[in-house]
Amino acid sequence: MAKENVKKDEERLEQIESTLGKTEMFVENNKKTITIAVIAVVVVVLAIFGIKKFVMEPREEAAEKAMFHAEQLFRADDYATALNGDGNFDGFLEVINEYGGTKSGNLAKCYAGLCYLNMGEFENAIKYLKEFKGKDQFMKPLAMGAMGDAYLELDNVAEAASCYEKAAKDTKNITTAPMFLMKAGYTYEMLENYNKALEMYTIIRDEYPTSTEGFHVLKNIAYVEAKLAE
Repeated sequence: MAKENVKKDEERLEQIESTLGKTEMFVENNKKTITIAVIAVVVVVLAIFGIKKFVMEPREEAAEKAMFHAEQLFRADDYATALNGDGNFDGFLEVINEYGGTKSGNLAKCYAGLCYLNMGEFENAIKYLKEFKGKDQFMKPLAMGAMGDAYLELDNVAEAASCYEKAAKDTKNITTAPMFLMKAGYTYEMLENYNKALEMYTIIRDEYPTSTEGFHVLKNIAYVEAKLAE
C-alpha cells in the first residue's frame, strides 16, 4: 500500500515537472509577445489612472463650482436665473452643456427639469427630468415624482399615475413615499382605476400609518371600496 502511494506521488511529481517544463518553454518561445502584452496592460492602467486623475477629477471640481451659484438661486426660488445664469455665473443649462458627462452635469439636468416645472414649461421639464440618471434614494424619486406633476399638468393622467407609483417604489422615505403613493392613488381615481387606487392607499395604511397621509388615508380607502362595490 505504501509502495503504491510512493509511486503515485512520483507520478504526480513527474506531471508537475512536465507541466513546469512546458510553461518555461512557452515563456521562452513567446518572450516578445508576453512582454508586449504586459506593457500594453500597464499602459492601459496608467492611461485610465491619468484620465481619472488629470481629466475627470478636475472637471468634476469645475462642474461643482459652476453649479454652486445656480443652486443658491434655485433655493431662493429664482428659477429663471438659476436655469439661464445671470451673466456672471453659469446657470444649469450652461453646466449641462459644459459638463454634461460629470456627476454635477447630470444633477443639473434634474435641477433644470425642476426649474422648468416651476416656470410652467412642462414639456421642457419632462425632457430634462428624463435625461437625469439618478440612483440615490432622494433625487431619483424626486425627479420621477416631478415628472408625474408635469404630466398631470399636461392632462396625461395615465403617465402621471405611473410616475407617482414608480417614485413611491424608489424610496422608503417616510415623508416622500406616502406623498407619492397618495398622488398615485388620486390619479388612479381620476382614471377610475379604483383597484390600483386602493392598492396605493392600502400601502400607506399598512406601511406608513404615522405619516401625514396615513392619518387621512382611511377615508380614501372607504371611498374607493364603495366605488368598487357599486
